[in-house]
Amino acid sequence: MAGHSHWAGVKHKKGRVDKQRSKIFSKLSKEIIVAAKSGSKDPDMNPRLRSAIQAAKVANMPKINIERAVSRSEKNKDLNYNNLLYEGFGPEKVAIIVETLTDNKNRTASNIRAIFQKFGGNLGESGVASHQFKQVGVIRIDRDKISDDDILEFAINIGAEDCLSDGLYHEVITKKDGLYKTKTTIEKKIKGVISSNIEWIPVNKISLNKEKTKSMVNFLETLEDDDDVQNVYANLEINDNLLEENSI
Repeated sequence: MAGHSHWAGVKHKKGRVDKQRSKIFSKLSKEIIVAAKSGSKDPDMNPRLRSAIQAAKVANMPKINIERAVSRSEKNKDLNYNNLLYEGFGPEKVAIIVETLTDNKNRTASNIRAIFQKFGGNLGESGVASHQFKQVGVIRIDRDKISDDDILEFAINIGAEDCLSDGLYHEVITKKDGLYKTKTTIEKKIKGVISSNIEWIPVNKISLNKEKTKSMVNFLETLEDDDDVQNVYANLEINDNLLEENSI
């Protein structure tokens, strides 16, 4: 699966970006606001803001929307969002990590718990699922900008931990604390960096049959559809051929 356990890879392949553009823009705006609040309003001086704007541009978010989000960080000084992490198990004991950005902790906790319960999953305490993942830096690069062989050789030479090429982009995997340095090195050579984030990838993945995978996909989509959810990770193996069938 592209993106390891990151649901964004699957969403892209399924064409859900166009169907939920306004919701995606809302989530991107929220991240831009938080990033701008955390440091300089100049993307060149604020790596988190630069990454947030980069992601917004990839999603074709209008420039005026991006500028408005940065402006809101200054005007709405009382608007505070909290990064909260939820862990649990979905159907078939698939480990789940949900990253949220919220201005109302009680609302978010209630919504996430309700979704887990609806699909027969269980929301757990901190640490219940995260030990089945590891945090790494993931840099996605437009696959048209460099060949599979060249990016692999380049990634090895700069000390990256792994490099995968699938679908529309390459993924260069780094240690968590090496993300910014590696990204800066890549950007000196390649102009096609799509995104750079700290993500959770599973140590081991679970494979399910078609029907059970369909149920899991519905569960993950429902989580992603919540306004407060930014990212969802699962230790689920999703077969690309199965995604290409219009059964999910």
